[in-house]
Amino acid sequence: MEFTAQMIASLIEGTVVGDPGAKVNNFAKIEEGKPGCISFLANEKYEHYIYETESSVVLVNSNFEPKREVKATLIKVSDAREAVAKLLQAYESMKPKRKGISELAFIDPTAKVGKDCYIGPFVAIAEGVEVGDGCVLHPHVTIGRNAKVGDNTEIYSNAVIYHDCKVGNRCILHAGCVIGADGFGFQPTENGYEKIPQIGIAIIEDDVEIGANTCIDRAVMGATIVHSGVKLDNLVQIAHNDEIGSHTVMSAQVGIAGSTKVGEWCMFGGQVGIAGHATIANRTQVGAQAGIPNSVKKEGTALQGSPAIDFKNFWRSSVVFKNLPELNATVNQLKKEIDDLKKKLEQ
Repeated sequence: MEFTAQMIASLIEGTVVGDPGAKVNNFAKIEEGKPGCISFLANEKYEHYIYETESSVVLVNSNFEPKREVKATLIKVSDAREAVAKLLQAYESMKPKRKGISELAFIDPTAKVGKDCYIGPFVAIAEGVEVGDGCVLHPHVTIGRNAKVGDNTEIYSNAVIYHDCKVGNRCILHAGCVIGADGFGFQPTENGYEKIPQIGIAIIEDDVEIGANTCIDRAVMGATIVHSGVKLDNLVQIAHNDEIGSHTVMSAQVGIAGSTKVGEWCMFGGQVGIAGHATIANRTQVGAQAGIPNSVKKEGTALQGSPAIDFKNFWRSSVVFKNLPELNATVNQLKKEIDDLKKKLEQ
């Protein structure tokens, strides 16, 4: 597929500076640009690359003014990052979707598979399963009995959807993710730990993306729910009976303990941990490696540290923490001097 700078500018509501007929057929990072590629510049610290890049077209913010000659044709837009994301989405949507069912796939006779699906080799679809229209199931996907998958969902190799669980429309499940494994429920007894049956399900609503090797456990009773628009990175753990609010995003290795409710539009950095039975308010932002032991009640709170505190307070405190040995020595010295003064005054 080949496009001119003017065609691209029309799609993203940009303004061409240079040759409107410049043609591109691929994307490239600005520092690795080649003729026929389109790149973008959104961070001024990478500006020097724009004078060297071989890319034919570069997206830039509307306020960008080059300090010297630029060989590439520029397309000025209000937000270069947003524009390139829109272009990548359009590019992806133009790729032809695979269709057809491999002879090496197993589909139980009682299962229902919608039209225009692709079912790859060694996919296993159990009894009573429903797969919607336009789905793509890559090799070695396993879907347990009576599970449901909505329309236009793509599931990558070795992902597993356990029995009775539900996945919505337009979801993306990356390789090795597990939907509906048993929650971590055990009752201590004199003879060890007795397993508590996990008889609930896991529900993934529409437009959710789940990273590789991420696990979403089924509920003890009822449902673990990941609401629409949630984006989960690789290696995230969502425990039994959790509820994750719409459009919340989590970076890699976030762990949410059981029966916690996370609000909408929250953002969690890598390795954040949240205790069980907590409630996290809408639009909470939590920095990497923070630990949240209790509920967060105020919307829009920004937290950092373990246990997590207000992020501004955390950074002020971290400055003090680095100097604690010196401060401790100073306090001890002052204490000694005060004790010496007291002895002199008592004489």
